[in-house]
Amino acid sequence: MTVPSLIASSFDAQRAIALANETFDIEAAAVQGLKSRLGEGFVRTVERVLTISGRVVVMGMGKSGHVGRKIAATLASTGTPAMFVHPAEASHGDLGMVTVADLVLMISNSGESQEVAAILPVLKRLGVPLVAMTGNARSTMAQHADFWIDTAVSKEACPLNLAPTASTTAQLAMGDALAVALLDARGFRAEDFARSHPGGALGRKLLTHVSDVMRSGDAIPRVMPTATFSEVMREMSAKGLGAAAVVSEDGALMGIFTDGDLRRLVEQGADLRAKTAMEVMHANPCTIPAHALAVDAADLMEARRITSVLVVDDAGRLCGAINSNDLMRAKVI
Repeated sequence: MTVPSLIASSFDAQRAIALANETFDIEAAAVQGLKSRLGEGFVRTVERVLTISGRVVVMGMGKSGHVGRKIAATLASTGTPAMFVHPAEASHGDLGMVTVADLVLMISNSGESQEVAAILPVLKRLGVPLVAMTGNARSTMAQHADFWIDTAVSKEACPLNLAPTASTTAQLAMGDALAVALLDARGFRAEDFARSHPGGALGRKLLTHVSDVMRSGDAIPRVMPTATFSEVMREMSAKGLGAAAVVSEDGALMGIFTDGDLRRLVEQGADLRAKTAMEVMHANPCTIPAHALAVDAADLMEARRITSVLVVDDAGRLCGAINSNDLMRAKVI
C-alpha cells in the first residue's frame, strides 16, 4: 500500500527557513520589549507574593493556560508554593481551592477571557490579591486586578498575526522573571532546588551523602597491622574493593594497602611472603567523612586518580569504604 506524501508540492524550503528566522526575530524582540515596561506592577507583585502565607494560584485559558501551568510548576520548584486552576473548572467547584491566604495570577493576552471574567467578582469578594498578566491595560482583567504586569507584544510571529506565538513567549519569559526574582529574594539555594527534585540528577548529587552509599560493617575490607600478607590478600579478594584498610584494635585507621601497592612491590621484586600489613601499607591514606556528599567522594577519586576511598566518622575512625562502582550504582556519576 502506497502512503501518500504529506509534503505539498508547493513546499518552499527556503521560505520555511525564512519564516523560522523571522519567528525567532519577532519573539526575541517581544521578550526584549518587556524590559522597557518592567516596573511597579512587577515589583509590587514580587513583594506581595513574599508576604502571602498561601500559594500563587495561576489561571489562564487556551495557550495562556498552558503557559500558566508551566509558570506554576516553575514557581513551585523554586521555592514559591503554586498551583494551576483552570478558570472554566473554577466556575464548577474548583474555585474552592482558592483561599484568602493565596494570590491569584491571571494570564491572558487580551485580558478579556470570559472564563476568567466570570469568576472575578467571586475572587474580589473573597479578598484574594489579584495580578493580571496581560497585554491590554484597559482590559477587564487589568482594571479589576490589584497589580498589572504588562506583557504586550507589537505582533504575533504567526504570518496571519492570529495564533498566540510571540505573546505566549512573552508570558513565559515574564513568568520565569517572576520566579527568578522570587527565588533570589527568598535566598533559594541549589540545595533547596534539589530537595524538590529528588529524582533528578541534581537531586542525587546534592542530597546523596557518602553514608547513604558506602559499604559498612563486615563489607569493609580491614585487617590488623600484624596480619600476614596472605591474610591481607584474602581480605581484599573477599571484599572486592581493590584495597584493604589497616586498623588498630580500637578501630583507628592506620593505613591502606591497594592493588596499586601490590603491583609496585611485585615490580620491585620484594619478597612478600614474610611481610605483615604494617610493613606493606602506606600511612595517612586518603579519607572522606561519612557526612560528606557522595559527589565529593567522586571528585576526590578523580583528583587523586584512585578508584576507592575510606570513610571515617567525626572521630576519625574507620566506618566505611566506597568506590566508583558504588557511586555509579547510586547514579551519582
